[in-house]
Parts: sequence; structure tokens; C-alpha cells
Amino acid sequence: MTAEGFLEGRRLQMARGVLLQCIMGGYPAARFYGSDDGDLALVAEPSMIHPLPWSDEPRALAICDADELSGESSNLSTRGQLKKVIARYAARGLAPVVATELEFFVFAPNTDPTQPFRPPVGLDGRREDGQSAFSVSSNNGLRPFFSEVYKCMAALGLPRDTFMHEMGVSQFEINLLHGDPLLLADQTFLFKHLLKEVALKHGLSVVCMAKPLAHTPGSSMHIHQSLVEIATGKNVFSDESGQPTAMFRHFIGGQQAGMADFTALFAPNVNSYQRLCHPFASPNNACWSHDNRAAGLRIPASSPVARRVENRLPGADANPYLAIAASLAAGLHGIEHELEPTEAIQGEFEVPDNLSLPCTLHAALERLKRSQLARELFGQEFIEGYIASKTMELTSFFDEITPWERRVLAAQA
Repeated sequence: MTAEGFLEGRRLQMARGVLLQCIMGGYPAARFYGSDDGDLALVAEPSMIHPLPWSDEPRALAICDADELSGESSNLSTRGQLKKVIARYAARGLAPVVATELEFFVFAPNTDPTQPFRPPVGLDGRREDGQSAFSVSSNNGLRPFFSEVYKCMAALGLPRDTFMHEMGVSQFEINLLHGDPLLLADQTFLFKHLLKEVALKHGLSVVCMAKPLAHTPGSSMHIHQSLVEIATGKNVFSDESGQPTAMFRHFIGGQQAGMADFTALFAPNVNSYQRLCHPFASPNNACWSHDNRAAGLRIPASSPVARRVENRLPGADANPYLAIAASLAAGLHGIEHELEPTEAIQGEFEVPDNLSLPCTLHAALERLKRSQLARELFGQEFIEGYIASKTMELTSFFDEITPWERRVLAAQA
């Protein structure tokens, strides 16, 4: 909308069904978002109105809540769902603290989707060949792009912690500083938007698919989680002597109880499961461990004051609001019901059947359909609408025949 209209406080409205629009642009049946398909109000978050530093003409972006016209948050809003989870913690005198680690690929433009992605040509005139993981000079060929990314992050108030080249060809990771879950979800969303916009200015393509390249590690969005007392700011995962608390155990127990039911929320696309089929880099299990990257739930080595639980299941393609909400809601469920986790695993291990997770989008959606826990935590309307939208996407995928099928199966008798 125009700046004048925004500053005048003009209400911006949008059809409820847009919140269930699938990634191809279509919509599930109207019964999933109210048969009248009435309007929602988009209410700007005052702290999340940002002039866009990469724009040649003055433009701003405002992150909004999607509220019903009666004033309450829409059940279909993922940002609204996260705010509800945070409020439930606050009612217990607790505040979650989270951080996200986002991985992404920087590619040359890909005008033909039947062809694989390729790394861009760097300032040295060469394409990266995959030998730059964790190198201090690995992004030199893309320095103008990353220099503008850093400047735009500073302009948007996005504090970054660490940045590195990851294991994939032209794959990178940035860690955002820990803080309030809603703030981190907003920042993760803004960062992904920033990456794509700045890439376009530099003739590049940033891809946040979970698995854009075969035979290459995928891209994750690990979520680090801890809890503090609102009154004192103390990390409740550690006691006075620095040892893990019962609340720490119950939080892990809740995460384990919810991971299989919520897999479709953490891994929302067909391609998500291409990443999860390589179990070490992307563990598809609900095991937990102290500093073992093969476990879906990892307790990083840290001091007691920084004790936290890392959820390693979400991919870079996950909705940050929904992934953080689902992870925190599962942990709170464990605290409320005093759920005990399994024994921690260490070293090499085989995943027990009861801790394995769905390995396809179809299986994950079927698990979500049967989940009473998901309906209790997110509401019937949201879960049924989400399943309807994702089922449309899955059906669209099955409507196409892949190059692998033509290459391998066409000659079969």
C-alpha cells in the first residue's frame, strides 16, 4: 500500500484463504478457511517496520499479524500460533529463548528447472568445486554479494553471530543471536527475504530448499532452545549446582513425544525428505544426546547457564514461525505432563522403532492426521487446513514424472 495510506492508519484486509494458499498458488476447499472466505485484518507490528536498504526507490516492509475482524488472532496464522505458545509459557512465569542456524546455497541463475543448479562464477572467474568447506577464504569470489548482505542486515537491525561456508558446494550458514522466539522468527523470515533480494541485484540466486543438489548435504534450520524465569532471568534447565533440572528432562521428553506427529511442520515439502534420508548430517529421529550430531535432539557442549536443546530436524525450507512454535509447544507439553525422556544415546547407534520419524511427506501428513496432540496444541482449524494445503502440493508433485523415472524405468520390460 502507499506510504500515505499506511501512515494514515488505513486498515489493510486480506481474504482468510490466502493463509492456506499452497506453494503452486492454488487453494484447498473453502470449508477449510470458512465457507464465506471473509477478510482478515493485517495489523503491522510496530517494531517490525523496515525501510528496505536494497531497494533503489524508497520502500518499506511491515511484518503483520493476521487478525480476525473481531480483533482476535486468526487460528490460521503461524505467527499467531507462535504468540499463543509464548503466552502459555508466560502464564507459568517462563520465557523461551531461541536461536536459529540457517543454511542456504548461492547459485548462478537457473533458467531451466530441468537442469541442476550450478555455483556462480566468482571474481576469480571460476566456479567453486566443493573444496571450500569451513575455509576462511571460501567466499572471496562472492565478496560483493556478502558485503551487501552484511550492510543490509545492519540496516534492518539483524544481529549476526557466526558465519561460515558449509559442507555443500556454494553452501553457507549464518547463526542469528539468541533471543525472544517471536523476534527470532521475524528475523529469520527477514533474513531469508533479504538474501533473495540482494542476490537478484548481484545476478545470483539464493536457494533455501532443503536439498537442492544430489550427493551434497542439505540445508537445515536448527533451533536452539532454552527457558528462563521471567522474574530472575535464570536458565531453568540448570540448578544452583549447575546440574540438569527435572524441567530440562521434561522439555526433552515433550520434544520426543511430539517430533513424529510434528514432522510435517518441520519438514513441509516433498524435497524436505531428500535431506532427511542422509541420517548423519540430517538426523531423522527423536533420539537425544550430549553433543552427538547423529541425534535429532542434541545438547551442545556449554556452561550450565547456556544449557539448551537443539532441534536438528527442521530444514531451511521450514516456516520459522511454525517450526519454532511446534518445537516449543512440544517442550511445554512435556513440562506440563512431566514426561520423562528416553536414555541419552552416545557414539554410533541404531534408531529404535519408537524414535524413528516419517520419511516421506505422505507419511508425515498421515501421522499429522492421526495426531490428537497436534489438534490440542494448534487447534482443529489450523491442522486440518494445513493438511489440506500440503495434500494439494503432494498431489501436484505426483502429477509429474521425474527425469529419473524416464531415464531408469523406460527401458524396463
